[in-house]
Amino acid sequence: MADVGSESKTKNSGDASKEKKAATESDAGQKSQKKSADGAARGKNRKKETSGGSVTIAAAGETKVSPSKEPRLHKMYREKVVPEMMKQFQFGNIMEVPRIEKISINCALKDAVGNPKILDSVVDEIMAITGQKPVLTKAKKAIAAFKLRKGNTIGVMVTLRRARMYEFLDRLMNVALARVRDFKGVSPKAFDGRGNYSFGIKEQIIFPEINYDAVEKIHGLTVTITTSAKNNEHARAVLAELGMPFRK
Repeated sequence: MADVGSESKTKNSGDASKEKKAATESDAGQKSQKKSADGAARGKNRKKETSGGSVTIAAAGETKVSPSKEPRLHKMYREKVVPEMMKQFQFGNIMEVPRIEKISINCALKDAVGNPKILDSVVDEIMAITGQKPVLTKAKKAIAAFKLRKGNTIGVMVTLRRARMYEFLDRLMNVALARVRDFKGVSPKAFDGRGNYSFGIKEQIIFPEINYDAVEKIHGLTVTITTSAKNNEHARAVLAELGMPFRK
């Protein structure tokens, strides 16, 4: 009788432990599902908050401002520029054709040394022009003549790639530069010998995204276009085919 009772107790305790283990696994699964659902909801809310203002900024992980539509300039590069470049320079492979890798926009203000708050409006303007939030740049060394200390915030910078890069370049060449007073074209000689092209813009108000009445101070920009070209000739040719208005 004692053996039968001990076996019954052992069996009952084993069943109870199995039920307890199954309940624990069920609770863990429900918590995991709830956590993933909360994370997805937070991601959607964050995306709505980011794009809810006057300036649309791509959410984390996105590389395109217009995911449903290919940028006009990128389509033009694939369909027209690549075949023309292969024919002109006798490239044997389509991967040899130079392409634009990134565009960097830099703005430095001497007034920011004494009044760092002036950069707040510059950040908003660059964000409106490019559709991407810029980063603040700091001085790498101290210069006593300019009353500049190492680490002082003196400007902003943003780097564009992929779709945002093509959309910005399209607006720059076809809209903004045409609004420059007495514009005769950009310099065809401002290459660095390795396929990169840089030029300056004296006034940020040439961009239609800037509200002239809200501008606190007129300032310039430096635009650097980085390409995969190995020499200036190839870089100049690909930019000219895309529509860069070089001075003749």
